[in-house]
Amino acid sequence: MTIKLKLSLIVALTVCSGWGFFGHEHIDRLAVFTLPPEMITFYKKNIHYIVEASVNPDRRRYAVPEEGPRHYIDLDDYGDSTELLPPRWNDAVAKLSEDSLMAHGIVAWNAYKMYLRLREAFMLGDPDRILRISSELGHYVADAHVPLHTTSNHNGQKTDQHGIHGLWESRLPELFSNDYDFFVGRAVYINDVQSAMWDVVKASHACIDSVLRFEKELSNRELSRKYSFETRAKQTVKVYSFRYSKMYHNMLQ
Repeated sequence: MTIKLKLSLIVALTVCSGWGFFGHEHIDRLAVFTLPPEMITFYKKNIHYIVEASVNPDRRRYAVPEEGPRHYIDLDDYGDSTELLPPRWNDAVAKLSEDSLMAHGIVAWNAYKMYLRLREAFMLGDPDRILRISSELGHYVADAHVPLHTTSNHNGQKTDQHGIHGLWESRLPELFSNDYDFFVGRAVYINDVQSAMWDVVKASHACIDSVLRFEKELSNRELSRKYSFETRAKQTVKVYSFRYSKMYHNMLQ
């Protein structure tokens, strides 16, 4: 393995936002095509693995106790601010204890830790490790882009909006992603990956008000037409209706 690691990989893995299995697979796949010439050949050659492994963190999150907190951070437990949170993991542990941090989620610290592991894998020239870590890094960085991954009200359970998590990160992309513009340009070099991850978390959290408020307003107007039924794998399941999903999607722009 002679490919030189560039921090542009981090940007490549964040060009979309994150998401149920459908979303994560598309994110990692599309990220490959933003990579610079010296990296893209290797990743394109292994794109099927990258896509398939992109959802491994979700596959194991209910089997591995410490996996869940790697996907989110409940900023409202810290007063809706990152000011109290040291960006460096060791400093955060010294200030708040590892148990406390794990209880409220560690997505930003974990993504940076995965980046360091990927850098090491490139230095060692280990292609299998590079692919495994790349696919999972894409997952965690994508999760950091989800507003509902930055609040303890992650599924609307505190505001009588149960189910909004799946609506936002799965239902909407599954219905409407064919209309999305994925021409985001080439990945760019990031000098300070750690700070970039915290910027992502802050930007995601800033969207919480709109994500929750728009759905609440729409639900109050369209309650009778909020749900419908679809047949999936010979089972009839209750889902957010196309009409409702489209209206919410439009409100979110």
